[in-house]
Amino acid sequence: MALNKASTSLHYVKRPQSSSLDSSETFWVPNTDVYVTEGGLVIKVELAGMRKEDLELTVESNRLKISGHRPDGCRAPKCTFLVMEINYGAFESVIELPSGYDLSQAKAAYQNGFLRIDVPELAPSSQKSISVSIPTGES
Repeated sequence: MALNKASTSLHYVKRPQSSSLDSSETFWVPNTDVYVTEGGLVIKVELAGMRKEDLELTVESNRLKISGHRPDGCRAPKCTFLVMEINYGAFESVIELPSGYDLSQAKAAYQNGFLRIDVPELAPSSQKSISVSIPTGES
């Protein structure tokens, strides 16, 4: 699949669906790279400090939802931060993939703080020729 076709048809939704997370809860969006390789599409998400048990991947049609919760070990009033740049709590990203990729065959791995999801291209449909016998009628 051509790179420009994939990039123009990729929809990256940074905000969670309104019903997905409790409206009173703050959320964050992890840094994400999406790129095309010879065999398909790669989605790489930066999620340091997580356990794979705290991650959830949901596929619905051509949408991939990546969600979870990164626990925080120190929150006010226990701590007074001098600098706070690390996001904690609930997160969610939704990526709508272009046509031509098979999310049902995706493989995911979490290692060294990165979640990598490999989504293969759809296999070309096998076209079959069949011969149809049409009986000749008597006139």
